[in-house]
This record gives sequence, structure tokens and C-alpha cells, in this order.
Amino acid sequence: MFKAMILLKRREDMSMEEFLKWWLGQHAELAKQLPGLRRLCFNAVAGDGEGLYDGVSELWFDSKVDFGGAYQTAIGQAVAADSLANVSKRERLLVQENVVVS
Repeated sequence: MFKAMILLKRREDMSMEEFLKWWLGQHAELAKQLPGLRRLCFNAVAGDGEGLYDGVSELWFDSKVDFGGAYQTAIGQAVAADSLANVSKRERLLVQENVVVS
């Protein structure tokens, strides 16, 4: 299984509460429609909101090809545009997950 982790920093004019409302609401509704998506997890960073990132999205697909293909669709482009409109920084990590304890 292929996994992507996307690290997000909210816009400077957006409070943490506003960021979470957008991310867990509007953005989640879009993202869960990505073709081929097997699992989706949004992790809000705990603390005062002054860190490098405010959230980490985890997306699982069957393959890197499926991941790339999902973002070539109309819904994938809408997900990306929605993200870019609401964050000041976005880093994408493509990872190989190694479960040590399950």
C-alpha cells in the first residue's frame, strides 16, 4: 500500500479554530471523494498553533500511480485548489510505512 503524508500550515489570517473547521469539514468532504483512496486520516497538531505545521494528512492508495492519477481528475484538482487556497505552506511526503507495533 502506498502512503502520502501532507503537512499543512494554515494561512496567517486564519485562526486554528477556523483552520480545523475548514480542514475537517469542507476539505474532508472533498478529499474523501478522491478516486482510489483507501484510507484518510487528518492529524491536528496539539499545542499553541505556533509550530511549523498545524496538521498532517495521511492518504493511502494501492500504488503511487493511483495516487498521482487521483490528482489528475476533476475532484483531485478541486482538492488541491481548496488546499492551496487555505494554507500558507504545504509539504508532501511520499512514504513507505513500516508498522512496528499494531
